[in-house]
Amino acid sequence: LRPAAGVGGGLVQTGGSLRLSCSASGFSASGYALAWFRQAPGKEREGVACISSSNSATHYVDSVKGRFTISRDNAKNTWYLEMNTLKPEDTAVYYCASAGWCRWDVGGMDHWGKGTQVTVSS
Repeated sequence: LRPAAGVGGGLVQTGGSLRLSCSASGFSASGYALAWFRQAPGKEREGVACISSSNSATHYVDSVKGRFTISRDNAKNTWYLEMNTLKPEDTAVYYCASAGWCRWDVGGMDHWGKGTQVTVSS
């Protein structure tokens, strides 16, 4: 049981925007905290944003605060990552994931989607 692949990645110039989406497959996303992680070449996978299941509280890694927005649509079983003012250091493969609560440890996630490449050119 996995989220569908995140979609919406691509190539964008510095300062541009992209919107990623991920649809749950085989489970109801409404009961889960939903997250986005990313992995740049040669680096470990890191948590970027998370939205809780209970009150839709959001959490972000410091490097994306004020630029990225995570949201969820339980009716569509889908969650999103709106990315603005993109920087070259945001270049990575982005993964959607779900867990019982918001957390940043990769091993603690219940479901993972296939990644989508985001490339920000300088």
